[in-house]
Amino acid sequence: MKKLFSFARTVSVAVVALFAVACSSGTAEVYITTGEGHQPQLSFAQIEGVELRKAGTEAENVIQLLPDKTLQPIYGFGAAITGSTCYNLLKMTEEDREKILQECFSPEQMAMSFIRVSIGASDFSLDEYTCCDKEGIEFFELHEYDRRDLLPILKRILEINPSIRIVGSPWSCPKWMKIDEERGEPYDSWTGGILNPKYYDDYAEYFVRWIGEMEAEGIPIYAITIQNEPLNRGNSMSLYMGWEQQRDFIRDHLGPEFERNDIDAKIWLFDHNYNYDNIPDQQGYPLHILADKEAAKYIDGSAWHNYGGRVTELDRIQAAHPDLDIFFTEASIGTWNYDYSKCLVNDFASIFIGTMNRGGRGVTLWNLILDDKGAPNRPKGCRTCYGAIEISSQTYDFASLNRKSHYYNIAHCSKVVRADAHRVAVEQTLPEGVEMTAFVNTDSSLAVVAANRSEQEQTIVVRGAKREFTFTLPARSIASARWEE
Repeated sequence: MKKLFSFARTVSVAVVALFAVACSSGTAEVYITTGEGHQPQLSFAQIEGVELRKAGTEAENVIQLLPDKTLQPIYGFGAAITGSTCYNLLKMTEEDREKILQECFSPEQMAMSFIRVSIGASDFSLDEYTCCDKEGIEFFELHEYDRRDLLPILKRILEINPSIRIVGSPWSCPKWMKIDEERGEPYDSWTGGILNPKYYDDYAEYFVRWIGEMEAEGIPIYAITIQNEPLNRGNSMSLYMGWEQQRDFIRDHLGPEFERNDIDAKIWLFDHNYNYDNIPDQQGYPLHILADKEAAKYIDGSAWHNYGGRVTELDRIQAAHPDLDIFFTEASIGTWNYDYSKCLVNDFASIFIGTMNRGGRGVTLWNLILDDKGAPNRPKGCRTCYGAIEISSQTYDFASLNRKSHYYNIAHCSKVVRADAHRVAVEQTLPEGVEMTAFVNTDSSLAVVAANRSEQEQTIVVRGAKREFTFTLPARSIASARWEE
């Protein structure tokens, strides 16, 4: 049997079983991860292939794929390559760093296919900075930390998987472009403030220059968001940008600047929480901007976080603009919420299945790698976040890597649902607590991902147009599968 994985992991409270076989004419490739149990060391395990049979078995719990009824395209899945992630990777030996990069991004391994980076610094960088801290847009240049840390990591990832897509998000404009929200006076702080309208043109050029510099380094940019968390006034680096400001900036400045410079990168709105941080006049933020036809012509979609509100908010976004992108760009685990079993299943059901079943085209989670102190991080930023992978701050070696729930969430999707797949319609009769969604890949293979939130084991028949298979979801588990018709 073909060997897919040979690496081990350390888990504090988890049991993970990976059922894996090569996708061939007679078997399905099936993966299951469960959060039950207390085994501190467990390698990925393989079992015999899940046999395919002719479709049509009489069964109670069935998901029937309709491969001819394709829905939205899928761009990919991954995590943020922050300054902190790069720092931790570069503290590893070259051999160990290569092992984890291959594990995450190689098409033969986990095949992560979409990553997010900050334009300038974020709260997970080594300092606060932008790409133009000296006043005057003519002084734009990539920061020394980005040239030293970010660019080499991105270049290596692209060598491993040239089809990787990248979205860039700024946490703040340069301080010299800011004014105080109430007094309209210069605002000399990374935290808060608003963009001075007199610098809208300069800030539009800032985006164009950043994309140009990245692409000159061989790093193509697939999309940008206008502002990370535009309703957050309190992050270590932040900029308040209400929907009216974002509309005017896109309509009258950024959109035309992209057009003049033949910039192909997509423009995604918002990049913040489902509940709009409970600010009354910001409810429905993207819908207000998209109601302006002159602004809307430059806009490709919207981006979302889940630190407030529910994924059901995407229902009305999808209903109003079914042809525009919906992409989930950030969620984190940390000391405030981390329970391996609960996060594993609930985040997978909400962030991944919940987003894609509402027209979403992919997911990136927050930091790929932080150390065992949640570092490096910034004052006024998140000091209690975990990465999808945790590394020892003493050894920085491959053996110390602790793959947390978000790692498995990403891997279950990226392994079976490849970039440019399409979600497909389904007919299903599933037991309470089981959620699933399905896809057709560009090579015509079919895929499903599933979450079993219930406390009972559930047996499901997964049926394509011609063939089907049966697999059992343990209680509190997530699963994914790929097979050829």
